[in-house]
Formats: sequence, C-alpha cells, structure tokens
Amino acid sequence: MGKLTTIFKDTAIYGLSSIIGRFLNYLLVPLYTAQLSAASGGYGIITNIYAYVALAMVLLTFGMETTYFRFTNKTHTDSQTVYGTTLITVGSLSLVFTALVLLFLSPVSQLMGYGEHPDYVGVMAVTVAIDAFLCIPFAHLRQEKKALKFAALKLLNIVVSIVLNVIYFHYMDGKDVGYAFYINLVCTAMLAVCLVTEYTGFRWRLDTKLLRSMLSYSWPILILGLAGILNQTADKMLFPYIYKDSDMLTQLGIYGACSKIAMIMAMITQAFRFAYEPIVFAGVKDKDQHEMYAKAMKYFIIFTLLAFLIVVGYMDVLKYIVRNQDYWVGLKVVPIVMAAEIMMGVYFNLSFWYKVIDKTIWGAIFSGIGCAVLLVVNVVFVPRYGYMACAWGGFAGYGVAMLMSYIVGQKYYPINYPLKEITLYVVLALVLYGLMYVASDWPTLLSLAFNTLLLVVFTAVIFKRDLPLEHLPFIGHRFRRPKYKVH
Repeated sequence: MGKLTTIFKDTAIYGLSSIIGRFLNYLLVPLYTAQLSAASGGYGIITNIYAYVALAMVLLTFGMETTYFRFTNKTHTDSQTVYGTTLITVGSLSLVFTALVLLFLSPVSQLMGYGEHPDYVGVMAVTVAIDAFLCIPFAHLRQEKKALKFAALKLLNIVVSIVLNVIYFHYMDGKDVGYAFYINLVCTAMLAVCLVTEYTGFRWRLDTKLLRSMLSYSWPILILGLAGILNQTADKMLFPYIYKDSDMLTQLGIYGACSKIAMIMAMITQAFRFAYEPIVFAGVKDKDQHEMYAKAMKYFIIFTLLAFLIVVGYMDVLKYIVRNQDYWVGLKVVPIVMAAEIMMGVYFNLSFWYKVIDKTIWGAIFSGIGCAVLLVVNVVFVPRYGYMACAWGGFAGYGVAMLMSYIVGQKYYPINYPLKEITLYVVLALVLYGLMYVASDWPTLLSLAFNTLLLVVFTAVIFKRDLPLEHLPFIGHRFRRPKYKVH
C-alpha cells in the first residue's frame, strides 16, 4: 500500500504541474483560434507541424527514458555511468538529426508541403533536437524523486511561452503562424540553461558494452513508441495527403482545435506515467507488486471515466476554449478522442508486464498492429468522412492494442485485475454518457444542471465503493465514527 500511496503523492505533484501546464497551454488554443480563422488554415499548419515534432521526439529519444530507469535500478550497474551513456547517446542522435535537416532543408520542406516556409521546418528541427536531449535530465529528476523541481521547470517553460505568445498574437495583433515556432525555440533554449546543473559537473562516460545492452532493450521500446505516437499523430500527418478537398487545412485545423479539449485524458495518463514508471522498476521484485498493478489500474480507470464525464457534461462551457465558433462544428470528435485516450492509458498500464520481464518486443508487436489498424481506417475512410474517420481510427487502433496486451499478458505475467468492479464503472459511465447525450438538446442551464446531478451520482458511487470518506488524507478523521469503550 505504501508504493500505491507514493504513486498518488507523486501523481499529485506531476499531475498538478501537468494539469496546470495543460490548462495554461489551453490558453493558446483560444488565442490562436481567435487570431487565426478556421478558413485561413493557420491552426491546421500548427496541428500538422507539431504532429511531425511528436514523431521526431520519439525517434530521437530512442526509448532511452524507460531504458535509463530500467538500467539505473539494475544491480551491478553504476547509475552515473548509465546516465552519462544515455546523455551521450541521445545527444549524438539529436546533433546528427539537426545537421541532416538543416543540410537538406529545402527538399525536406518541399516534401512536407512547406516549400514557401522552410524556416518553420528548420526552427522546429532545432527545437525538437534540444527537447529530446532535455528529456534525459528530466528523467534523471524523476529518478532522483525531485518532483518539485521537475514541475517548476515544466511550468516555467509554459508560462514564458504563454506570455510571449500573448504579446505577439494579442497585443501586437500578430497573424504570422511562424512566431508560434520561434517562441517555442526560445523557451526550449531557456530550459536548457535552467537544467545545466543536471548535465554538467561530472564526467560523461560512454560505456560501449553497457550501451549495447541498453540498445537491445530500447529498440523494441522505440518501435512501441513510434507505433504509439503514430496512433496519436499519423492522422494529422496523413490528412494533407489523403484528404483532397481544397479546404484541407481548414478541416485539419478544426479537428486539431477540438481535439485539444479531449487532451485532459492525455494529461492524466502522462501524470500517472511520470510517477508510476520509476516506482515500478525500483520495486520489480516486491511481493506485493501484482496487487499494486491491479489497484493502480482500477483507480486509473475510475478517475479517467470521471474526467470523461466531466468534459462531456460541461461541453457547453468547455467549448469556449476554442473561441472562434467556426471551429465548433468539430466538437463531436471530443468524446471519441477521449475514449481512445482512456484505452491508450489502460494500454500503457498493461505494458509493464513485458517491460519488467525484459520482453519489450511484445510492446512493439501490439503497438505495430494497433498502428496498422489506425492507418487502414484513415486511408480507407478519411477521403469520404474527413476528420471523423481520424477520431475513429485512433479509437480502433488503441482498442486493438489494449485487448491484445491484456490477453497475452495474462499468459506471461498474470495479474488478477478486478474486472467485475472495473466493468461496473464502465457500464455506469456509458449509461450516464447516454443520458448526457439525450440532455444535450435541452436548454443550456437545464442541461448543465442535469449533467451535474449525474456527475454527483458517479462520484457518490466512487466514495461509497472505493474511496470511503473516512480514509481520505487530511480530512478523513472528520468522517470517522468515534470508538466507545465498553465498561
């Protein structure tokens, strides 16, 4: 139970920084959508470029974050040597990537559809290379349990980014999409300076024998990561090539902007991962580890379902994150994208069975098949159904990967997940979602009041079954019944 408590505590720190950070980043969505009309395609460019950035991040980190945690916690390995080897590996990849992109900037920009704006591609190539390198010092902070420093630096980066964006796009009434990328580079450079003590002051040592072992562990994670990120971004990268109508960037911008509302799921999953991953590898031999996996899975599903219902229930309020009403036609993708993100989170939690037994090749297989499903759905249906096919493609891809990981995992690393309890919450959430959908045609205030009542019902079930008030930290003692001595 102690490790589960640690997960909750660290998730609160990482989650708070992630939630605040994502909330602050949400401020960029109304800013961009207010300044860049849907018809201009400006937000479509932002959506497309950042899809490539996400893919490049996975390639350049090469699965070395997870590998660093695994090898640091192995016996007979020097943590400082593991850290130095990881820094050198990712740093070298980043330097080579930057040099190649800048050397062939013109043809690369033409291929991506930005021949008239090669600066967009060049600036983001440098930015993503620095970001990839900094992932390792940030992983080191997590390993050393320096959650507060991690959170502070992440928030500083976001706050500075918002301030600079507001100055240009609001006060200067800027319309040039390129400034979103220039500002990103400035903020990333600032982070590199702030983290300088995490990658200096000691001798960087490359252990080639250790590196071979680390790469043999990390390459399946790379494939896993590539398939995973393609599940998130392939639709946004492929869209310009398979959707042939003249309003392509407009449609992509609508999809990208509305999908931002659904990203609360990605936020929760990310916060959970930051706290969960180091603890899993540090306690891989603990006897209670299986029980901890099962409980963590149940609570993850419970609270992501609650988040799903909150977003759907208050959609009439949250839609104003996207300020320009021209984008609201795409709000129908939000529940689909959120459901896909929940399945991605479940898939992530399931993934630890093959990581702790060093069989990461299974992750590559599951994610590869899931990615193939997504690609087929997009290629077949996007030309006819547009961005709705993108949303359903992600749903199908994550669903397939999740089910395969569970079925195979129960054979190689069986865990007694509380399936009956989880099923109860899923069914209840689906029923409440159906009622919210019916109420969506009601007057706004009546709909919001009804949805609030439904959320109270779901929350009450949580407190009744799995989170009794008397067990809550800080306030639980107020709900405990006094014990009377019998004389």
